[in-house]
Amino acid sequence: MAQVNITLEMEVLKGLFTSDGKDKAFARLLETILNQVLEAQVTERIGAAPYERSDTREAYRNGSRARGITTRVGSLRLNVPRLRNGEFTTELFTRYQRSEQALVLAMMEMVINGVSTRKVQAVTKELCGESFSKSTVSNLCKALDPVVEAFRDRPLEKHYPFVIVDAFYTKVRENKRVSSKGILVAMAVNEEGYREVIGFEAARTETEISWSEFFSSLQARGLKDVDTVISDNHKGLVLAIRKHFQSASRQRCQTHFSRNIPDKTPRPLQKEMLESLHSLYEARDMKSARASLEEIIGRYEKTLPETVLLIEEAFDDITAVIALPQKYRKRLRTTNSIERLNEEIRRRERVIRIFPNKGSLIRLMGALLMEQDERWSCGRKYLDMAEYYEFKDNGSEMKKEKVA
Repeated sequence: MAQVNITLEMEVLKGLFTSDGKDKAFARLLETILNQVLEAQVTERIGAAPYERSDTREAYRNGSRARGITTRVGSLRLNVPRLRNGEFTTELFTRYQRSEQALVLAMMEMVINGVSTRKVQAVTKELCGESFSKSTVSNLCKALDPVVEAFRDRPLEKHYPFVIVDAFYTKVRENKRVSSKGILVAMAVNEEGYREVIGFEAARTETEISWSEFFSSLQARGLKDVDTVISDNHKGLVLAIRKHFQSASRQRCQTHFSRNIPDKTPRPLQKEMLESLHSLYEARDMKSARASLEEIIGRYEKTLPETVLLIEEAFDDITAVIALPQKYRKRLRTTNSIERLNEEIRRRERVIRIFPNKGSLIRLMGALLMEQDERWSCGRKYLDMAEYYEFKDNGSEMKKEKVA
């Protein structure tokens, strides 16, 4: 879309800096911006501004129609332009409300299935009107489900050298019983340095089989040539990574590993041990990392044999990122980025608490992950990948020279 110049009224701006009516001022501000975005979109669509004469004009304006939209800052009234010889369409209403639609649909299904509370009934009546039926829910799902499925099944055409995987659990009602479902999520950094949600799946448990099926689906969609996979140390997940990403390094989350140290270390020595472990994490290169490991072994082998054994066994996994250039290590040594994503999903998932069915779960998770994926694609780069690809090219040249 072309650049949009927004004009704001002084009264709206003043309202933002006063305690009285600040919420209304934010709503008016958003309403003003969205109406001007709609006007810019219709101008781009027909190829001419209002009252402008143009040989390239494709249509003529025909007034506008009012449309209400509910947002997190309140209800807005937007003026949607009309055209004489065609319908003006915009993604403005669908793109930023998918998660709200999915959330409301889940609540409606809860009411229909008789498993809701009076609070849920009150909210759905407020959002959807006095009554709704199964056919209403079905029609709404027909509009949203294909969008979510298209996102889940889209081809992975870019190169994704760094993949971060994690899972969390929620409850779903199936066959008149409430069961736990694991949501497997994979995000990745693409060749341009932007983060993407490349896939998600609902599974009964985090077994090697469930993770293997998930990874197989990602590879079938085009995921290949992965350099590093970042994860926690769940046994089934680790086995699946080794099976499906044999040429990739696995970086064990350093945050998770550090949390295991107090279990094997007496309280008086915990701080000291964690400081030694931090020095290991911050090693400049693999030679320095091994020197830090030898120092830990020499100092604590007799007093803390279990802790030392734990660090020795995990050494290769917790230091895998040291093989990468320095600038990439901080963001790739933990699963913090995907855990923050999971926390945002959980914030919305708590409203439902128990999903009425698996379809409802997939719909809401998909809508939330789509919105996050779109925000990442329009935001700042997560990593500058130029140095990484230069580093890989130099490594390939060195290997060729050794072979020669």
